[in-house]
Amino acid sequence: MNSKFRTLELATNFYQNAKNHRFPKRHMQDQFDRALLSIVLNLSEGSAKPTRKDRLKFYSIALGSLREVQILLQITDQGQLYKASDSLAASLYCLCRSLK
Repeated sequence: MNSKFRTLELATNFYQNAKNHRFPKRHMQDQFDRALLSIVLNLSEGSAKPTRKDRLKFYSIALGSLREVQILLQITDQGQLYKASDSLAASLYCLCRSLK
């Protein structure tokens, strides 16, 4: 794996910080867990794709998953974790934008 892929590094760190967060409703927990893992996995898979178009597809999916995570944190008033996602969101947004 490319150790200079800053966005993936941020995503991995965010995953490690957020993976033990628990929600009061099981369906919210399930969605959070899937979306949280999706961010890291789609960034990793996208980094292996040969074309800009293919990379953008996977990075865009990762961004969508991050937005799911953020809204779950927002509606359950988890401000500290939400703030921790800001630098990842900015990096991922810029990464997607650079490939368009």
